[in-house]
Amino acid sequence: MDPQPSKTAAAAASKAATAGRAIPVTVIPGDGVGPEIVRSAMRIIEAAGVPIAWEEAEAGAAVFRRGDSSGVPRETRESIERTRVVLKGPLETPVGFGEKSANVTLRKLFETYANVRPARELPGVPTRYSGEGIDMIIVRENIEDLYAGIEHLQAPDVAQGLKIITRKGSEKVIRYAFELARREGRSKVTCATKANIMKLTEGLFKRVFEEMAPEYPEIAAEHLIIDNVAHQLAKNPAQFDIIVTTNLNGDIISDLASGLVGGLGFASSGNYGDDIAIFEAVHGSAPKYAGKEVINPTALILSSVLMLRYLGQGEAAATIEDAVLFTLEEGRAVTQDLARQVGGDIEHAASTTGFTDRVIANLGKHPSGGGARMRLPEEKVERRPAWSYGPERYAAVQRTLVGVDVMVESDLPVEALGDDLAQLAGDRFALAMVESRGTKVYPPIGLATDHVRWYRGRFVARDGVTLSEEDLVALLGRIAARHRWTEILRLQAFDGELAFTKAQGE
Repeated sequence: MDPQPSKTAAAAASKAATAGRAIPVTVIPGDGVGPEIVRSAMRIIEAAGVPIAWEEAEAGAAVFRRGDSSGVPRETRESIERTRVVLKGPLETPVGFGEKSANVTLRKLFETYANVRPARELPGVPTRYSGEGIDMIIVRENIEDLYAGIEHLQAPDVAQGLKIITRKGSEKVIRYAFELARREGRSKVTCATKANIMKLTEGLFKRVFEEMAPEYPEIAAEHLIIDNVAHQLAKNPAQFDIIVTTNLNGDIISDLASGLVGGLGFASSGNYGDDIAIFEAVHGSAPKYAGKEVINPTALILSSVLMLRYLGQGEAAATIEDAVLFTLEEGRAVTQDLARQVGGDIEHAASTTGFTDRVIANLGKHPSGGGARMRLPEEKVERRPAWSYGPERYAAVQRTLVGVDVMVESDLPVEALGDDLAQLAGDRFALAMVESRGTKVYPPIGLATDHVRWYRGRFVARDGVTLSEEDLVALLGRIAARHRWTEILRLQAFDGELAFTKAQGE
C-alpha cells in the first residue's frame, strides 16, 4: 500500500539523501507502550540504512498534566512545521471527560484530511479468514463529522453533538481515495455512508462521491450503507478493495477490518494532508503493558513503512515490509498477542525488542507469498485539482430565509407548550410543529413519546411573507419573555430547494 508522496516532502528527502544529509522527521514517543514501539521502528529504519534526523517532540498525557489543554505544545507544533513528517506513538486521552484527544488535535491542526488504514492478510497470522486474500484499504475522512467535537449541554440532562460534513472536505478525501486506487492499480472504490438516515450530512458525502466517480472510468464505484458494509466485512471481506467513508464510520470499520487480519497489533495508518503527514499505529497506549516489553510493534513498523514511501524512500520501505512479512511467516519470533492466536508458548513469547532484532536480522529476505506492494510509476498518475467548488458557485446560489427552528427547555405539557408557541408566532410566522428528540409531538399525531423537557419549535413564514432578520429577532424576543430557549437554527432554501429535513411524523 503506497499513498501519494508529498511533492515537497519527497523532494526535500531526495535532495537531502543526494547531498548525504539526513531527512528531518519529528518523532513523538507517546504514552504507555508508545516509546517501546517507536524505538523499535527507529532501530529498523536505521538498520535499513535510511538517514533520518529525528526531532523528538512531546504530546499527550504529560502535556495535559502540565496544564496545556491542547495536549500538543507549541514546541511540537513548530517541529512539525519544520519537518512536515511525523512518526508518533499512541497518545493517552481521557474517556468521557477531560480534554480533547491530542491525536485528533494533531490531525486537525495540520489538516491531515485522509486517514489511510490498510488491512491485509499477513503470513503466519492465522484468522478465520485465512486464505481468502483480504487486501483492502479504509480511507477515512479525518477532520469533520462528529469528530469536529462541537457539543453542547442544551439542558442539564440533554446533550447535543453537531455533525459537520462539507463539500470541500468530502471532495478532498474522496479524490484521495480514487487517486490512491489509481496509483495502486486497484479496481474498485466503495463509498460507505448512512445516507438513508442522515440525508443532508452523509447524503452530501454520497452525492460528492457520485459526482466524482465518472472522472475515474477505469475504477468501479459503488455506494453501500455503512451497516451493510459492516455485515459484508464479516461475511465476505475479500470483496472490498478501497472503502472511503466519513470520520466516525471509518474509525469503527477500520478497527473491524484490523480484527479480520489479526488485530490492532498489525494495524498501521497514515494521516495525509496536502503537505504534512502523520504516521501512527491504530492501537492505543495500553498503559497496563507499558515498560513490560511485551507489545507487538508490527503496527508501528508498518506505519513507518508508509512514512518511508511518503518520503520517496520506496526501496527501503519495501525492504522493511518484506522483512516484517518474512519474520511473521517464519514464526521464530512471536509476540504474546500472536502466540495466543497460534496456540504457542505465551510465557516464552518474543519480547518487543526480540521481535525487532529478528526483523533486523531478516532485512533483505523475502516472504514466500506476496511481498511489499509496489506503486505505479509517478508518470502514470494523472493529477487533478483538489477542490472545484469555488466562490463563483457560492455567489450564484439563490438563498431564501423560510423560517427558524427554536430549541426550548420547558416543563409544560406538550399541548400547552405548543399552544403558547403558536400564539407567540405572531403575524409573520406560523408554528409548523414541535418535536422531541426528532419526533413530532405537536400538533398531536396520536402517538406517545417520552418527553425530556427539551423541544424544537419549527416556525415557518406565513403565506406571502418575506422574512427579514428583524422578524427573527422579534420572534426570539417574544419567546424569551415566556420560555428558556437554548439555540436557534435558520431554515433556508438554496436555489428553491429546502435545506433542512423534517422530523419523524412531520
